[in-house]
Amino acid sequence: CPAILHGDRDHLLGYHADEHPLALQLGGDDPSALARAAALAAELGYDELDLNCGCPSPRVRAGSFGVVLMADPERVAACVEAMRAAAPLPVTVKHRLGFDQLDRYEDVARFVERVAAAGADRLVVHARKAVLGGVSPGWNRRVPPLRPAWVHRLKAEHPAVRIELNGGIGSLREAFEHLDAGLDGVMVGRAAYDDPMIFADADAWLDARERGEPPPAVRSIGASERIAVLQSLVPFASAWVQAGGRLHHAVRPMLGLVHGMPGARRFREAVVVGARASGATAE
Repeated sequence: CPAILHGDRDHLLGYHADEHPLALQLGGDDPSALARAAALAAELGYDELDLNCGCPSPRVRAGSFGVVLMADPERVAACVEAMRAAAPLPVTVKHRLGFDQLDRYEDVARFVERVAAAGADRLVVHARKAVLGGVSPGWNRRVPPLRPAWVHRLKAEHPAVRIELNGGIGSLREAFEHLDAGLDGVMVGRAAYDDPMIFADADAWLDARERGEPPPAVRSIGASERIAVLQSLVPFASAWVQAGGRLHHAVRPMLGLVHGMPGARRFREAVVVGARASGATAE
């Protein structure tokens, strides 16, 4: 939060119009500062705000935000109330099941009840606890056991609260299994970054679900379709560079589009090296 209030706003908050709807995740524990950041986000055209109560990295622990805030539901509630009062935007909270010794179901249930009462529009629950000290954020994304049943229990016991599941979801089929079991939403992170095309059939699955029909078969997305999507992003990368951005920042999120293709590894390596070369262009 201090970074966007006092740092390079163009670098930290700039975005492309095609990215809407766009959420801004804020980190902090000061309701006043979060309120100012929320107002700024609304002024800049963001569509939603999220309060980070899940990140376990040493940097956020030192700043007293991220997952450590789960130990203080009252402060989180005050932050949510301040953000809602400062900006006419939905406010969500992304959190874990707990951390270290704060890992009982009763602890996360108490957190959910208080934060929802403060007016959070949605809660996105990473279905793992976090371990602080001596491990990396990557370890915390992979090693602590997933407990999606806890998230389903939270929803069953708090039906009026919009609750979404995050963590370990690797396919469209898995996502819809959780939706069909009663959750309000599913957040897919790592799997979508590794292969963005896992969403290629999402609209067809949603349409079938609304009609009460079985989902269609999952298609195998071929090389020609993946390359066509990749080529369609060249103008975006060019515009990014022309606006002062670095080419490798634009192309790195695109690398998953060649997932599973023959020669994908060599292609990714060549693009990463080429994007950092002097005078490189998106073309």
